[in-house]
Amino acid sequence: MPPTYERNAGIKPSPPLTLGDITIVDHALLKRAVGAMALGNAMEWFDFGVYSYIAVVLGRVFFPSSSPSAQLIATFGTFAAAFLVRPIGGMVFGPLGDKIGRQRVLAMTMIMMAVGTFCIGLIPSYHSIGILAPVLLLVARLVQGFSTGGEYGGAATFIAEYSTDARRGFTGSFLEVGTLVGYILGAGTVALLTATLSQEALLSWGWRVPFMIAGPLGLVGLYIRMKLEETPAFKKEAETREAHERSRPKQSFSDLLKQQFRPMMQCVGLVLIFNVTDYMALSYLPSFLSATLHFDETHGLFLVLLVMLLMIPMTLYAGHLSDRIGRKPVMMVGCVGLLVLSIPALLLVRTGDVVPVFLGLLLLGALLSTFTGVMPSSLPALFPTRIRYGALAIGFNVSVSLFGGTTPLVTAWLVDATGNLMMPAYYLMAASVIGMVSVFAMRETAQTSLLGSGPCVATRAEALALTRKKLKVVPPVRRETAPQKQQKKRA
Repeated sequence: MPPTYERNAGIKPSPPLTLGDITIVDHALLKRAVGAMALGNAMEWFDFGVYSYIAVVLGRVFFPSSSPSAQLIATFGTFAAAFLVRPIGGMVFGPLGDKIGRQRVLAMTMIMMAVGTFCIGLIPSYHSIGILAPVLLLVARLVQGFSTGGEYGGAATFIAEYSTDARRGFTGSFLEVGTLVGYILGAGTVALLTATLSQEALLSWGWRVPFMIAGPLGLVGLYIRMKLEETPAFKKEAETREAHERSRPKQSFSDLLKQQFRPMMQCVGLVLIFNVTDYMALSYLPSFLSATLHFDETHGLFLVLLVMLLMIPMTLYAGHLSDRIGRKPVMMVGCVGLLVLSIPALLLVRTGDVVPVFLGLLLLGALLSTFTGVMPSSLPALFPTRIRYGALAIGFNVSVSLFGGTTPLVTAWLVDATGNLMMPAYYLMAASVIGMVSVFAMRETAQTSLLGSGPCVATRAEALALTRKKLKVVPPVRRETAPQKQQKKRA
């Protein structure tokens, strides 16, 4: 289905499109941009994800306690602490990305994440330096959280602004493929270590290995991102801003943000269902299996690894499908599915047998794919170009901090406090209701140009066809005055 473009008209019809209004996307640059963002995202989330997969071991190293549940809660408490500074990172990096460019800021976030993760691998254990060990762990996690505050919003914005309108859903889904690859590498590394090392070796030095890998990975990611060109949409916006900065009164970022209150709330709701499902399925449940259900830790990691591998084609298909039938129907399927299937999925996981556990995790992974495949194209489309990075970074990270990153901690606490092992399912169901409301309220953005930008097409032939196309003009709604109504009645 070809993209459709409409112009809302005032009293006078809008002028027809010219070639200057249309961006013809360079296919080679698009591939480089998508590849660099996906690869950079994989490196970021390898760094960030390793922590959750090795949480049980970290609990023994940094929070010695007789209670495995207390260790897990303390470890996930430090995990959640990093999310508290993510909105601050979004408030710093987002507006900066709208001012100086997406590419420069994304290079900064890459190197900060690598440094923070590498430093975790250098921290001595609690038995060596006492309370200073968890304090240093917390500091390193805060550095990670601050850098991640500018990562997702920038990467999603970068890909969305480089993509054609017709395939933005499919192109954007590669960003989440990068996230999955990062998680897979993290889970695979931890699973390999737990399978090959003794408990003594793992507690002594083995847990440090995945964190130490972050250094060289960060340098590779930095090199890749520094080689990218700025997005076409940002270049045009920068030119327009420079041309009109004298004639147009300046508005602060906070003033512009106030004008976006409704899309900001939609963003928070969409990110809530996306991240609660993500952190529940891929971060909390692996630890829940080993610490609470006493499922073999290595087997649990390998099952999650397999689920994430299967999620890659499902994510790409969800992005492709959203280009054909719309973003809203695909995400609504995920929300309704979570409401109906969370309890059956967790009942399968609770059996403790390999096949049912795998099927339960796969069911949650399939529902999560409806969000991972569509969110990277849906969220940037909520905001205009001039504040897209900043608004998305702030909205995304506020929601993740309040709801997503706290999911493992709150769920672990609920299970421990109530003794009810079905709490993860109830938590997902509550999130799904909020997700349904948010999806219903958003406007459909498939096959349309981004706010504040002209159409983006793949070829010159498509651009020429658009200039010849007679665009639909939407007439304004005219309200009748009292004298006009009386005149009508007399007639």
